[in-house]
Amino acid sequence: MSDRSRPSAHAFDPEVLRLFDQYVHGFIDRRGFLAGATRCAAGAAGLLAALSPRFAEAQQVRPDDARLAARRVEFDSPDGHGKGGGYLVRPAKAEGKLPLVLVIHENRGLNPHIEDVTRRLALEGYIALAPDALFPLGGYPGDEDAARALFQQLDQSKAFADFIAAVGVLEREPGGNGRLGMTGFCYGGLITNRLATRLPQLRAAVPFYGAAPPSEDVARIKAELLVVLAANDERVNASWPAYREALDAAGVKYALYQPDGTQHGFNNDTTPRYDKAAASEAWQRMLALFDRRLRA
Repeated sequence: MSDRSRPSAHAFDPEVLRLFDQYVHGFIDRRGFLAGATRCAAGAAGLLAALSPRFAEAQQVRPDDARLAARRVEFDSPDGHGKGGGYLVRPAKAEGKLPLVLVIHENRGLNPHIEDVTRRLALEGYIALAPDALFPLGGYPGDEDAARALFQQLDQSKAFADFIAAVGVLEREPGGNGRLGMTGFCYGGLITNRLATRLPQLRAAVPFYGAAPPSEDVARIKAELLVVLAANDERVNASWPAYREALDAAGVKYALYQPDGTQHGFNNDTTPRYDKAAASEAWQRMLALFDRRLRA
């Protein structure tokens, strides 16, 4: 994003940010946010607009960047349950085989921000695939409120099966070195944590502020983890102590990055919750893990 044509998270009342988090995750609707925000400050509708994503301002890599080859993919869902789809990006030119990274979106489907994140990873020399959980419902509808409503209709069991199927699509992509990593944000962080318990071939996983998987499944994790949490994220952070205990008990190798003063969603540079310094450090730590674990 450009040098902040909008206020940072620190400019907002913490209660407004808490309400926005509840709105984003479906615990309250738009009316509920506006009613609550009105009690905190005047101009609640303006607050919601200020907190909402601005995709064009944050785009770092153009969809038609000549350094990349990007395409939409479709694949069969398991057990004949329709189709899944996603966005696959790779370097246009590469020497040798490339490592693989699955990118899991937030709870709005495959929106322009996650597409841009996928392109950013491809520029780092990865074959990156971002599956879209909303594909069976027509895909990302182009509007965050509409995506929020659509997401509530999602068959989560089918979506999870489609994410596993997408791994197979990525692993079959020509030119891959067979070494698989994964990252995801918010809902995608939760899915990354859960997929880590289901994919023994996974070598590295970076869940951003995602709820923990069931403790009884943690011992199945074979990947090395970089767990990224926000400092101010009561809902997600509540699951961390039990997750850490289970990771320690299972001997899973992991690191925690939890930068001070950050809000849930601090890596998302389309909203004021974005923290440039923390997001940059998290990104570099993720790349270092992927480089160490996924390069041949």
